[in-house]
Amino acid sequence: MSAVVSLDNPIAGVLAPLFALRAKNDHGCGDVEALREFVVWAAAQGFRCVQLLPVNETGADNSPYNAISSVALEPSTLAMSEVEDLSVAELSECGVLPGDTGAVQWREVKERKWDLLQQAFANFCVHHWEGFDLRAREFRDFIRAEADWLESYALFRVLMERHGSEQWDTWPEEVRSFASASKWLAAQRSGVRDEIALEVRFYKYVQWLAFMQWRAVRRFAGERGVVLMGDVPFGVNYYSADVWAEPALFDLRWSGGAPPEPAFVDDEFVRRWGQNWGVPLYCWPQHRATDFAWWRQRVRMIAEAFHLFRIDHVLGFFRIYGFPWRPQRNAEFAHLSEAEARERAGGELPRFHEHPDGSAEEKGANRAQGEEFLRVLQEEVGPSVLIGEDLGTVPDYVRPSLLSLGIPGFKVPFWEREHDTRLTPGADYPRCSVATFATHDHEPLRVTWERWMATIAAAIVEPERLAPARDAAWWEARRLATWAGFEVPRMMTFEEVHAPLLAALLRSQSWLAAVMITDVLGTTQRFNVPGTVGAENWSARLPVGWEKEPAIAQAAALVRASGRATFARQTDTP
Repeated sequence: MSAVVSLDNPIAGVLAPLFALRAKNDHGCGDVEALREFVVWAAAQGFRCVQLLPVNETGADNSPYNAISSVALEPSTLAMSEVEDLSVAELSECGVLPGDTGAVQWREVKERKWDLLQQAFANFCVHHWEGFDLRAREFRDFIRAEADWLESYALFRVLMERHGSEQWDTWPEEVRSFASASKWLAAQRSGVRDEIALEVRFYKYVQWLAFMQWRAVRRFAGERGVVLMGDVPFGVNYYSADVWAEPALFDLRWSGGAPPEPAFVDDEFVRRWGQNWGVPLYCWPQHRATDFAWWRQRVRMIAEAFHLFRIDHVLGFFRIYGFPWRPQRNAEFAHLSEAEARERAGGELPRFHEHPDGSAEEKGANRAQGEEFLRVLQEEVGPSVLIGEDLGTVPDYVRPSLLSLGIPGFKVPFWEREHDTRLTPGADYPRCSVATFATHDHEPLRVTWERWMATIAAAIVEPERLAPARDAAWWEARRLATWAGFEVPRMMTFEEVHAPLLAALLRSQSWLAAVMITDVLGTTQRFNVPGTVGAENWSARLPVGWEKEPAIAQAAALVRASGRATFARQTDTP
């Protein structure tokens, strides 16, 4: 029996990065086995949705939002114990990573898993491929079915490994695109072609294993009344197999990002110019000419692993902020005047594409474009629910547009304000929405609350200097408490407010109330700090024994009391 997703049936969800989860034999980071165990745990607590970050393959940057393929799955998500081409002895020889109680050691994890996958592939070739048995035929079927993306991706991975980087524009001229690399390969002597063909087959084999495991865990979750929510970033990495294979689909002159953020007082570049993510913009006429085949393929393959998914930065479908320079040049533009920047950037300045929102006509054109693209995705995913991450600087037409399409947007209580005074009551959230206190980019609830209380406490010692900060902290704390339906007559610990805050989120009218796993546990762990690069980002793991924390029983009771713990209907459709 599999759960049916319906916006008429409110549910509770829990968000956890896959790498943060733990399993007994996970080889240093969360994998499909850990996800299976997490699904069982979530179902037992009444959570009917498990939300993950993107699981596409990454390169040198471990950010799940900077993948080297829009389709290929990250090999480190594979559960090595479930790879049938590995023996128990081969797995035992691998052992576990030292210091596995801490953060993910990405370099060691990936090296170890790639070694195991190479061994598995060698075993597969000997025992199956050469004998052309059932498994070999199934693998060949996968290769044929996924040829549209798999052929270029696999050759990209071979060249990436041979040249030590995914930065294809630094490779020899003859292999800087799929078209030219295919001609180069055809001109090589047979021995070289055979060698590369074997390497190409290896990367196809890894993806075959990955899709088999993810399809299985999707079925496993559905059978237990839990839906998996995936994540599709709006942009794609400049140094990806996609851009290398089909450059005509992208406008490589521009780098996508977000407009200036005055609140970033410590980041002069973001405050003045905005966030430059480095993702190429899309050449939409080319996508239209192919009936959006690239986008259809992207979401269709995501649906192989997930029941529903959100589009990260859905605003980009309506209009995207673009920079006429790559992020590597940000520092040289940080302190320039607009005239100086325009001259250095070849006559252009950062701006919205296709249109700014300066007039009703421009807004109408942007809205029409966004709805055209989103209808294509809805058509492709069929009954699956498409969710739009609509946070940031949101044009006034975007949320009405999403509602008209039946696409839930996000409601973060701190940012939903009426006349910039009181917070919009959760009872006023539209059913077609997702309510959450935090995404992977935000600090946990405990950190926010304890920062307010610490500011208030500090003002006791230095009342004159800290009075404005104290008053602002009281204002924020009491406003959030009022939204949640309780009072803050004095300084309160997070333990005192934890349950009332979660209960208020679950009481909201939103179809999905999603809670970060760190907010379920009431911990201070953070998975990413936007605008920073460091080993602490995208590497934090849940503490050993987290499942025994008392806060879990509290959260489970709140979920059940809210009525969000069951689906209204069930079906036999997988």
